[in-house]
Amino acid sequence: MSQFWDRVRPDRAAQYNRLPVDEAHPAPSPKDTKSRFSTLWKCSLLLLTLAGLLLPFLTHTTPPCDTIDHGYRCSPKTTHFWGQYSLWYSVPSDIQTQPPPGCSVTFASVLSRHGGRDPTYGKSIELSDLIWKIQDTAEAYPGSFSFLEEYEYQLGKEHLTDAGRQEMVNSGAHFFRRYSDLVTQYPPFVRSGDQERVAESARKWLRGLAEAGKTPTAPVDLYIPESSDWNNTLSHRACPAFDDDMTEIGYDAQEAWSEIFVPPIQSRVNLALGTNITVEDVLRLMDMCPFDTVASPTAKISKFCHLFSEDEWHQYDYWRSLEKYYSHGNGNPLAPSLGAGYVNELIARLTESPVQDSTNTNRTLDSDPATFPVDRRVYADFSHDNTMAHIMSAMGLYNATAPLSWTELQDTNMTKGFSAAWTVPFAARMYVEKLSCDGEEEEFVRVLVNDRVIPMDFCQADHFGRCKLSQFVESQSFARTGGHYDECFD
Repeated sequence: MSQFWDRVRPDRAAQYNRLPVDEAHPAPSPKDTKSRFSTLWKCSLLLLTLAGLLLPFLTHTTPPCDTIDHGYRCSPKTTHFWGQYSLWYSVPSDIQTQPPPGCSVTFASVLSRHGGRDPTYGKSIELSDLIWKIQDTAEAYPGSFSFLEEYEYQLGKEHLTDAGRQEMVNSGAHFFRRYSDLVTQYPPFVRSGDQERVAESARKWLRGLAEAGKTPTAPVDLYIPESSDWNNTLSHRACPAFDDDMTEIGYDAQEAWSEIFVPPIQSRVNLALGTNITVEDVLRLMDMCPFDTVASPTAKISKFCHLFSEDEWHQYDYWRSLEKYYSHGNGNPLAPSLGAGYVNELIARLTESPVQDSTNTNRTLDSDPATFPVDRRVYADFSHDNTMAHIMSAMGLYNATAPLSWTELQDTNMTKGFSAAWTVPFAARMYVEKLSCDGEEEEFVRVLVNDRVIPMDFCQADHFGRCKLSQFVESQSFARTGGHYDECFD
């Protein structure tokens, strides 16, 4: 650990540029300017006349699918049901998201997933093989399947896409808009895992923050290696028992549900194409929809998405949610243990006190004010969906969710707000804010997950979603007492 500074990756300048609206046209050379002036003047008059005639038709422009305030909003009955592969969108909240009257935010922290990415290396191979299999065996391509005949698989592997980069720029701008008064006075302390898509997401988020605040882009303060050799609360690689055994629970739940909802889809697709694709193939074909969408620079909805109905997408989303709940959430006996260290770091920041932890925190980093300050007002951390799920379960944010059924679809009303799309989509974010309120001696804590205020009954939250700081800290006894982390090494 003493050699940490020799192993930290140096910060790199952000390379993001806004996507062009149009192709750039070369400027005329000086010798052409006079000769072209008369022609340009006449053309301008003609264009103005045409514009006047066309104005009523030009006012109805199509808004972008992805926006800063509301996230991805095109075809929400489909696109909001892609599990953890959903592009970020603002989740409905039963509690007002703005601070209660008479309250001001004195502390803001964000824990964020990276933006939209290409498939992982292994999944990319599976998806490519599926396209080849369909094209090698299909006897017909009727209706919405017609594009498959000429489709060429060209998805990348593991890295952020342009749409994913824009998600993170939008996320930084969203954070600034919400906490502008605080961020203007107190620049954030920013940490990131060192995996490329996570590190780039942190830089893009900072770019969006800077653009919204009209300030220079700041660098990431700290990259932490994501390897089993390092304690790192932004990674889950320091728990051998979890990596070896415990994730199978989620896959068992998924298999049970896929045996129920996939066969009708499988029959329909095979009948249309004349193929003999398997249950696993159908699920991969559904995966192509979000990945092909996020591969579009503007996140244009992929033709793969139109191969399935809204009901089928809801079933797919639940299939994804089962894995997140039983492999990385409350349904897994060991998953919350992997989030305990981050919760203890959060408590240290909220209370401006040293970190007290015996789990997966990096003691060298957390004991140094340069790498883990506790006197800042704004913090930002960047990680992965599974790590976020561990942390949310360690905090108890979804303790009200009963174990998910393996055989019956449950919507977010039935799961008390839990789904993979609502908790850990691409560019997911968990905000933790501290509030100072008129007439109150003690500060309050609120937690928002993707703009949904979490009703924290475990710390006696009021109708504004607020818990007193002392009650919030007391409620985190699981993390503060070790989070059963010793079971990682049994």
